[in-house]
Amino acid sequence: MGLFSKIVDRFKGKPEIDWDDLEETLVTSDLGIRLTTELVDELQSLGRKADVGAVNEACRAKMVEILGDSPPSLPPLREDGKPTVILVAGVNGVGKTTSVAKLAHYIKSQGKSVVLAAADTFRAAAIEQLTIWGERIDVPVVTTRYQGDPSGVCFEAHQQAIATGADYLICDTAGRLHTRHNLMEELKKITRTLAKQDSSAPHERWIVVDATTGSNAVNQAREFHPAMDLNGLIVTKLDGSGKGGSVVAIQHELGIPTRYIGTGETADDFAPFDTKHFVESIL
Repeated sequence: MGLFSKIVDRFKGKPEIDWDDLEETLVTSDLGIRLTTELVDELQSLGRKADVGAVNEACRAKMVEILGDSPPSLPPLREDGKPTVILVAGVNGVGKTTSVAKLAHYIKSQGKSVVLAAADTFRAAAIEQLTIWGERIDVPVVTTRYQGDPSGVCFEAHQQAIATGADYLICDTAGRLHTRHNLMEELKKITRTLAKQDSSAPHERWIVVDATTGSNAVNQAREFHPAMDLNGLIVTKLDGSGKGGSVVAIQHELGIPTRYIGTGETADDFAPFDTKHFVESIL
């Protein structure tokens, strides 16, 4: 049950809104305390007009305002002909490597070329996983040995992408706990290494989060942001279960827009983020 369905279910037929109950409903939909408080304060200003219909419409309008216009379906190409570099991070278990492969598949479906860098060298299975995906979707994958240098893989992949005239390079970095300082420093090293061949790279710095983890997704984005200066979000497991509130909370608190959503296991279960569809169908 999505957020708006929950509101109707709890308050339909009641003469007035129970603000404490509404606050609990919003918090349990993963909007977080900060955004929930702001929403309730604005809704209370409706006064006598605060019936369930008015509350729902006001919530919808606020969500659309926070999320803003849908981003372009693809990150912009470079005017100098060099590849647009997308650096992807995230904690273990959120579906990061699978999302990287799905993103590459989507880019290719749009008639663009892409190279993948298997820079998650801390997990041998991740290198194998991305290699298998690369064969499946017919996209080149640059790899190294298990526990090899992630920065070196990204540098080599960047060289290949430049030499072959690829439109995009996607670097899949190691799944890491946001509390591990040394791994966060590795992200900074990768960024410095990529800048050696293109001072503006990486152009896109995205985190993958799992929608079902709720407030943990917000915490992860909050911790990764200082190390990466994030400018994009990929959200996995958005299957219509009403667990998308963290997307709004992340945009509201950190200004990080959602770029793509994943809803299943296949390569095609992946799509550019659409604000209107998200608000009406997920929330």
